[in-house]
Amino acid sequence: MTSTDSIRVLLAEDQSMVREALAALLGLEPDIEVVTQVARGDEVLAAARATPVDVALLDIEMPGMTGIEAAGQLTAELPGVKVVVLTTFGRPGYLRTAMEAGAVAFLVKDAPAAQLAEAIRKVLAGERVIDPTLAAAALAGGANPLTDREREVLRVAADGSTNAEIAAALHLSQGTVRNYLSTAIQKLATRNRAEAVGVAREKGWL
Repeated sequence: MTSTDSIRVLLAEDQSMVREALAALLGLEPDIEVVTQVARGDEVLAAARATPVDVALLDIEMPGMTGIEAAGQLTAELPGVKVVVLTTFGRPGYLRTAMEAGAVAFLVKDAPAAQLAEAIRKVLAGERVIDPTLAAAALAGGANPLTDREREVLRVAADGSTNAEIAAALHLSQGTVRNYLSTAIQKLATRNRAEAVGVAREKGWL
């Protein structure tokens, strides 16, 4: 990118008013251009393939796929794209999983627009940008005790699916599903799957 080029941004946010406001604010920056927008996490990769971008600005909570899952796809398929994750929820587990998925910046949505613009510039220059309050909370919160499979089973269980439905969705036996759920419940010091899902969500581990 030359000094005269704009930083090309993909903006993924399911709330249209928030998305339009962010696009308008970033559009005021002389060196930043929002070139494509999507409202679903599962549209991020296709949009980035269709319209080359330098930075992807992703909300966490989106239909179709979370911003963290979309970050993982982008990192695997288009490693040149820098991923910035935005969240309304200051959950420490989100920070850790976002970084594991390849995000290089993690900010809360109520940060000033100038701070967001500066973060976009910094990540393009090779820096990491992390909200300091979230960083401190993530260190205090410790590591996610759940394995990938345990998280996967809890995610499917979160909508009230039975063991049989979870097993069918994940191509596992019902006995294996029971074992994963039991282990997750024990690790999270909860009494049942509903409590386990609640704790895992609160910590940002799902």
